[in-house]
This record gives sequence, structure tokens and C-alpha cells, in this order.
Amino acid sequence: MLKAILFDFNGVIINDEAIHQELINNILLAENLRPDPSEYQQFCLGRSDYTCLKDILSRRGRLVSDDYLEKLINQKTQLYRQHLETLDNLPIYQGLENFLAQIKERGLQIGLVTGSLVSEVEFVLEKAGIADYFQVIVGGDEVKLSKPQPDGYLLAVERFNQLDFNLQLQPSDCLVIEDTPAGIEAGKQAGMQVVGIANTYPFHFMQRLSNWAIDYLEELELERVEGVLS
Repeated sequence: MLKAILFDFNGVIINDEAIHQELINNILLAENLRPDPSEYQQFCLGRSDYTCLKDILSRRGRLVSDDYLEKLINQKTQLYRQHLETLDNLPIYQGLENFLAQIKERGLQIGLVTGSLVSEVEFVLEKAGIADYFQVIVGGDEVKLSKPQPDGYLLAVERFNQLDFNLQLQPSDCLVIEDTPAGIEAGKQAGMQVVGIANTYPFHFMQRLSNWAIDYLEELELERVEGVLS
């Protein structure tokens, strides 16, 4: 039965992919490498900064240490926060808070699984005033393998059960909301049903990859999902 809804972050909670792409491009330029939009789409969308940068640099013939990658990621994180602090309003997707309130009213657990750093996620959720909705957050800096591997989603299940032993949450009790192929594959590999939201890729593409496809969060009929998963 449906017990928990797990959100991706970038492209589902906040419309910030263009910001991340610009920051990655700046890192590459500082490394004397020309940014390639197709590389960003292939190696970065839905994946952690660590995996994104490591794969791009490796493809360009740059083998860098974990310490060096961590330095680049820390620089990017600082610039990301500085950018968001200049905005009067964060680019949170329309209808998100109402949807979160609906989930809470139905007594369902709410979690978040992302390739972003936990510190970035917490900063955004607090600034947007929605942090209290999320009982569990799993960041890209907490798992060894980034999406499309299922590690983050499986860790979220473990954390929910640690918070409430009586919950007895199983992956099959979870619904994932994702916007990228890597994220959808991660949710499915974890044994979860996945909603693909057409924020980053077209609706028909989400429809092919996911169990459900929507254009907007308010289109997701929780009663229908509960009926399927009951």
C-alpha cells in the first residue's frame, strides 16, 4: 500500500537546472575546457555533482583525485548559495506547497532523494518555508553510487524505518517523483513506482519511461495511485 512519496529535488522541487549548468560550465572554463551542452545532459542531469564532474573530466582526459573533485564541488556549492541569496523569490515549482499539504493530510510520509548536497537542499527548503514537510532527506554526498543506481532511494526507506519501526516501509510502498531518465531508473531499480513529471523532458518521453506521467504536480491523483498500490 502507498505509505510514502519520495521527491527528487532539482527539476521537481526547484527549477534551478539552468543555474547548475552555468556553474558547471564555469568550472570547466576554469579548467581550460569548453563546455558542451550535450555532455551536461548526458552526465549531469539527475546525477550528483561528483559523478557529473568526474565523468566529464574523465571523458576529456582529466583524471583528478577525490580531494580535487571535492574542492570543485565546494566552490560550486558556495556559488550556488550566493546566487540563490540574490533572488527575491526562489524558483520553486508552482503548486508544490499545496501538493505537499495534500500528501500530509492523507497521512503519507514525505521524503527527498537527490544528487545534490544535503546542505544545498536544506538551505533551499528552509528558505522556501517547506522544510517541515520532509521527514527524510538523502543527498548525493551520502551515497557512494549516484542515480541511476537505487542506493539513495533504498537508504531513504531505511531511514524512514529507523524513525518509526512500526511503519515497516517497503520499497513497494513508495511512490517516486522524478524528472530525468537517471532518476526514473533509480526509482524503478529500487522497486518503486515512479511518476515522471515533464519539467525537464517532454511529456511523451516521461510517459515511455515511468509508470505515470504528468505535466504538473496537481495532475497527480493520489486516490488513483493508492488504489493501484493497495
